Amino acid sequence: MKVVTFGEIMLRLAPEGYYRFIQADSFGATYGGGEANVAVSLANYGLESRYVTKLPAHDIGQAAINSLRRFGVDTSMVVRGGDRVGIYFLEKGASQRPSKVIYDRAGSSIAAAVSGDFDWDAIFEGADWFHFTGITPALGDNIAAVCEDACKAAKAKGITISCDLNYRKKLWSRKKASEVMARLCKYVDVCIANEEDAKDVFGIEAENTDITGGKLDHEGYRSVAKQLADRFGFQKVAITLRTSISASENNWAGMLYDGKDFYFSKQYNMKIVDRVGGGDSFGAGLIYSFLSGKDSASALEFAVAASCLKHTIEGDFNQVGADEVEKLAGGDASGRVQR
Repeated sequence: MKVVTFGEIMLRLAPEGYYRFIQADSFGATYGGGEANVAVSLANYGLESRYVTKLPAHDIGQAAINSLRRFGVDTSMVVRGGDRVGIYFLEKGASQRPSKVIYDRAGSSIAAAVSGDFDWDAIFEGADWFHFTGITPALGDNIAAVCEDACKAAKAKGITISCDLNYRKKLWSRKKASEVMARLCKYVDVCIANEEDAKDVFGIEAENTDITGGKLDHEGYRSVAKQLADRFGFQKVAITLRTSISASENNWAGMLYDGKDFYFSKQYNMKIVDRVGGGDSFGAGLIYSFLSGKDSASALEFAVAASCLKHTIEGDFNQVGADEVEKLAGGDASGRVQR
């Protein structure tokens, strides 16, 4: 099975440990980005995983590519050109102090890309699944057009399309997001969202839910999932359910609507090492599960377990194998030493 993902990979600069930006005199450098994170997870699970973006033809662009190649991700269709790799700065939160992200991505190679840069017929050769997030079309009208080109090409080839809504208020307004994502979602088969995305992008809100107060109502999310599916014709809608006790401790679960039934996963209490990429690891878990023939309930449990493990791993990438996820999904959450 082959999965293609399309988006922006960025250089991540973060102070050591839990230092604040204003304390730091050095920053660790790694790479990550929504669709790149999904590609790495899928490669780790043994699927053919192809990542598509545009990166400059200099050493930092090559370093970003190398960060994916080491996991076995196919980067053969990455377009080279432009002047810079986007950057994001991450300050990890702790206890009641939230994490902070500062973007420095304006003018990146992918943000300046145009439709003519990508040969989607060649890119999708032999592919079974295409994944993108709402972050990518937020980079500009030109990239929204590229995403639509990709969706049209994938649909013409009968490829399943998934999208994580991933609203980012620092990139575009709710109005613009709603307009663009409504256009793209008509091509999407599997929609992935968190507690807030459906509200921010489409104005669909879960009733009897207070995210900041830690109250999530299952009935409200049934309604959200069904409204999304009814409006756009999604075959499946998955929603991650995060209860934030603090920046360091969250409860984590998920739900899945497959057009007939609603499924809710078990809930994990997580002590967080690094939450960046948590949603991406959930999406990758779903994609892997569906391509592996899992039923809806098992697919959801695998995705939530995969994401739970990601919260324990430094960096954007979820560096776990399918066997580790299966063990946690199967009920072994003891964390006991493996000898």
